[in-house]
Amino acid sequence: MEITDRQREILFAIIEEYAEIAAPVGSVTLAKLFNVSSATIRAEMARLESLGLITQPHTSAGRIPTDAGYRYYVNTLAENPEKVNEKADKSLDRGNRVLEVRVSSQSRADHAIRGAVDSLVELTGNLGLATIGDQLYLAGISRLFTQPEFVDAGRVQAVAKLLDNLEPWLREAAPGKPLNIFIGHENPIGSTSEVSLVISKFRSPFSDNSYIGVLGPTRQNYGRVMWLVSRAGKMLEETL
Repeated sequence: MEITDRQREILFAIIEEYAEIAAPVGSVTLAKLFNVSSATIRAEMARLESLGLITQPHTSAGRIPTDAGYRYYVNTLAENPEKVNEKADKSLDRGNRVLEVRVSSQSRADHAIRGAVDSLVELTGNLGLATIGDQLYLAGISRLFTQPEFVDAGRVQAVAKLLDNLEPWLREAAPGKPLNIFIGHENPIGSTSEVSLVISKFRSPFSDNSYIGVLGPTRQNYGRVMWLVSRAGKMLEETL
């Protein structure tokens, strides 16, 4: 995909700003950020839109990322691990401490896994999940549904259907990478639910293919979430 450095930075700025404000990002905001004219930004946005990386919802003048835009962003972070830390924020120090307290203070493996999931819910605002043997532990469903994306009942039902099928899918598919990210339509059991699943595989007393992660709207701080989920998986593997 042919994309200039400035177009890449504009795309990343749209993704990161949209994660914060949950509203389309306009050319005026970006023009101030990049110290160029709004016309220049609009031309660059038109190119990104032609590549299918951003879109214009309704009649708004702003743009939001597409699943393809998020995938490009996440792939860039995955290929450059140092960028994950850069795109994450300073609260990761607190996140690491929260995980350590919730995991290391437990004498039972299942309690440690539940503690790690509860920490991810607190730190990301998403739904947290983990496999404990043949069971799927879920926490934070109410937190997930307070996100602005889920005011529509149809989207809530789509997520509920995905959750109903998540445990058997994890058991059968057994995603092999240490960190697995499924964005929007990439979710094989919930392609219309418009959510992203970020999961880490880890070894536990229950299985060599145990999983922990979060499920949230496609609009989220991927750098931060990827770091936290990966850290939770590594910490559990080291502790258990």
